Amino acid sequence: MHGPAMSGWMLVVLCTATGSYCLIRMRSCRGPGRKAAGGEALMGLGMAAMAVPATLFTLPRWHWMVYAVVFGAAAVHAVRPAGNGGRHLHHAVGCMAMVYMAAAMAGPGAHGAHTAGGVPLLTGVLLLYFAGYVLRSGLRLVPLAPAGGGPVPVADPAGSRPELVPACRVSMATAMLAMLLAL
Repeated sequence: MHGPAMSGWMLVVLCTATGSYCLIRMRSCRGPGRKAAGGEALMGLGMAAMAVPATLFTLPRWHWMVYAVVFGAAAVHAVRPAGNGGRHLHHAVGCMAMVYMAAAMAGPGAHGAHTAGGVPLLTGVLLLYFAGYVLRSGLRLVPLAPAGGGPVPVADPAGSRPELVPACRVSMATAMLAMLLAL
């Protein structure tokens, strides 16, 4: 992504940690929960790879087209099931945002030339969506925090901490917001 290298590396660390946690969470989930964790792992690790600063190396144009195909397929996969519409719709929007950013990065002069990419109106709509998601979901996290001397949630033997799932989603949406700003 464009922008300072330090913020790019911070995004890489954040997204790698989130994606890795989602991979670990897949072990303890079954059915739709496992599928959601897998989608979130793909998104987190894909965002981490996309956020690697261009100062490290310049990727070939075909690399961004592979991103677009992978995340386009993930978007179709996310909207295909009929159940649990809200989360699947958010996964689809996130995947389509990744397709959009990959297409912008594959454009002429992108990634390394530090020119603006993408369509400003679409970028603005995606920024509004993810900003709204972060604010709405972030506010929902506040009651989840243990108050005073309340019981602290304990991880299950497989290493899954269900209270971290919403926090991971907020962190990925925040990273998406930062990536869109850097586009």
